[in-house]
Amino acid sequence: MCGDVCVVVEVLRGEICEITYTMLAAGRRLAQAIGAKLSALVIGNDLQKLLDSLGAADRAVCIEHPELTEFNPQGYLRAVACVLEQHRPRVVLFGHTAMGTDLACGVAARLKLPLVTCCRSFDTDGGPPRYVSLICGGKLTATGPLPEPCCLVTLMTGGYRAEEGKVARSPAVESWPPPDLTNLRTRLRRYNPPPAGDVDIAKQPILVSVGRGVQNKDNISLAEELAKALGGTVSGSRPVIDQEWLPSTRLVGKSGKQVKPKLYLALGISGAPEHAEGMRDSELIVAINRDEKAPIYGFAHYGATVDVLELIPVLTQKVQQARGG
Repeated sequence: MCGDVCVVVEVLRGEICEITYTMLAAGRRLAQAIGAKLSALVIGNDLQKLLDSLGAADRAVCIEHPELTEFNPQGYLRAVACVLEQHRPRVVLFGHTAMGTDLACGVAARLKLPLVTCCRSFDTDGGPPRYVSLICGGKLTATGPLPEPCCLVTLMTGGYRAEEGKVARSPAVESWPPPDLTNLRTRLRRYNPPPAGDVDIAKQPILVSVGRGVQNKDNISLAEELAKALGGTVSGSRPVIDQEWLPSTRLVGKSGKQVKPKLYLALGISGAPEHAEGMRDSELIVAINRDEKAPIYGFAHYGATVDVLELIPVLTQKVQQARGG
């Protein structure tokens, strides 16, 4: 693995998380640019069933143990550290998620390795590879060379499409012995999943999503009328959920649901990174926000800088007319 680009695969409840495929897509491009191989480090138990979906990697390094069946911060830290102590990849990618940042920070501290966080993409055009990170709530972009000879990176969604990392091919597999996992201070007792709610927004093809720009709870009904006309569902950003204008099951973003509808209509949403992480992969993003400098215009396909409360009734009427009432 020395000199490789290495992706630390994120597994939750026996399933590979979507962020892993985004990392594989980014890792493949980066590895090709620097003339390296792409490795996937898989930690868990009974991993064979997962390997066929990691074909974007040249090889998969597996560490299996019953204590690693579910994410355990201390156990996973020992596993990653034991690999990196023997082999130093050029770059190690972790998801910019609760699991990934927890693990990356622990590994960086233990092995005294540099860590780049909030990375959205890599610049590989001419010269050594550089990271592109979003800071200050996405209002600023920081760039710089990837520290040598080895560095850790937490990768956000949005810079690469997860579909690029989904390759139906079995990588070469290497099994590594697990580290000493005695005296772990934490263990998973059970999952407490959030209530299912009235609808799963992650499965909806059309989302009408509202943000602080709708001003008050009474105006949610305007979005509901538009969603009904479109045949979609209403969702929201963090400020809307925090003020209890919508239930928590409708939250889109890093701390809510990851969604990829065919149409994502963002009404009065600024597009902070925490929200963008949950919807940036939508097929079509249409943003309505009076602030022409709102971050959401950096990745929306279409947009209009108009008063959202004036536009919604007109848009609803036009959709109703187009669909025959």
